[in-house]
Amino acid sequence: MIQFNLNNLIRENIKSLKPYSSARDEYKDATSKEMIFLDANENPFENGVNRYPDPQQHNVKELLADIKNSNKKNILLGNGSDEVLDLIFRAFCEPNTDNIITLPPTYGMYAVLANINAIENRTVLLTEDFQPKVEQILGEVDANSKILFLCSPNNPSGNSFSTKIVEELLHRFNGLVVIDEAYIDFSEEKSWLEKLEKFPNLVITQTLSKAYGLAGIRLGVCYASEEIISILNRIKPPYNVNELTQQKAVERLLKIDEVEKEVSEIINQRNALLKALKKVSFIKIIYPTDCNFVLVKVDDATKRYNQLIAKGIVIRNRTTQPLCENCLRFTIGTQIENEKLISVLTAI
Repeated sequence: MIQFNLNNLIRENIKSLKPYSSARDEYKDATSKEMIFLDANENPFENGVNRYPDPQQHNVKELLADIKNSNKKNILLGNGSDEVLDLIFRAFCEPNTDNIITLPPTYGMYAVLANINAIENRTVLLTEDFQPKVEQILGEVDANSKILFLCSPNNPSGNSFSTKIVEELLHRFNGLVVIDEAYIDFSEEKSWLEKLEKFPNLVITQTLSKAYGLAGIRLGVCYASEEIISILNRIKPPYNVNELTQQKAVERLLKIDEVEKEVSEIINQRNALLKALKKVSFIKIIYPTDCNFVLVKVDDATKRYNQLIAKGIVIRNRTTQPLCENCLRFTIGTQIENEKLISVLTAI
């Protein structure tokens, strides 16, 4: 088992960085109706968004902490999960020196962010059934390996990684293990949030884009130790989550019963679609899924993709991805949309 030391991972310039202090950081009670605010050079005429937003998004974090049984001190919010991931790169990876490890096929932004930040991306393919190869992963590790990205449930394969395998990697990888749980709400597997205090090198990212139906507001969530969150807070833009996004997030989080009902319906529709796909002659493999999508292997992915486009249905052709030759990805739609999909698949 490794002896994890967070201080060894932080970039030297970040250790000495003095973060920007905004007006709302210096005077935090910006909601007070009795005060006259002449500190932030704002337009004084009220229109709902003339004031800067809460830089720490306290109301959103309080609701998330309650829903996820977490603590506000363990939460960082970003302009989509992509900003959260970028902040992790910028805090812990030295450009042109450090490296990360990713496990294709997986979410493409890990590699894009590595390129943007001039970080080497070392790839280790998943197994044929889309599970991590522990020894091969650890064989790629050197003194400059800072982050291991695990997307579980995985995009585009849809499956969750073995708990035993992930725990072994958490114990043996001497860097940050970032588990991307964008699709966790559709899974029967438990979130790794339950083990956050057990592993000091564990970072979990989630999003309000999928289960919460808020892809348009761009709100990503990071859960980690208080020490890791404090480092990310040093380098995040002061007002990275705008006022309208915060308002919409609060509105949705206060209707968690509605969210859970929609998730349940999506899972029901997923089960119905999985059953119907078994009757489609050109589908060769239907992969297990814990997500709001299903990956299938077909006879000719490009041909079938174009046929569906011609019928007014847009899906994702994943045939260019490793281990995904002739694979298509179907997002779970409404009952009407899914029935249309099945009708077209059967007809072609």
